[in-house]
Amino acid sequence: MEYLQAGKIKKQAPNHKASVSTQTGFPSPATHYLEPSIDLNKELIRHKDATFYVRVSGDGWADFSMLHKDVLIIDKALTPKAGNLVLIVQQGAFKVIRFPATRSSASFTVWGTITYIIHYTL
Repeated sequence: MEYLQAGKIKKQAPNHKASVSTQTGFPSPATHYLEPSIDLNKELIRHKDATFYVRVSGDGWADFSMLHKDVLIIDKALTPKAGNLVLIVQQGAFKVIRFPATRSSASFTVWGTITYIIHYTL
């Protein structure tokens, strides 16, 4: 009888390797509906540093469809055009007007142009 090799039998070393898991079963149907969320700052604001929010108190501006608790987005960087809604300061009080086509000696200061009116519904 001839021996080629003699010795103890060694256990196999564990083979732990990182690998990508494989998905089993059906994919979730909800993955097709993943969409980015809407960022209202990107959608509604042009000049971030010059934009202000004003909450309406009372129904004094109902003629302009601005009711109690509505929020106005006002951009101070925009130059108002004829017919734009603007927030003005007149005799120390805030008022909303439509910007006139000709500004002939009007005694008011334009505080900003109203870009959006967000209605309160609750």
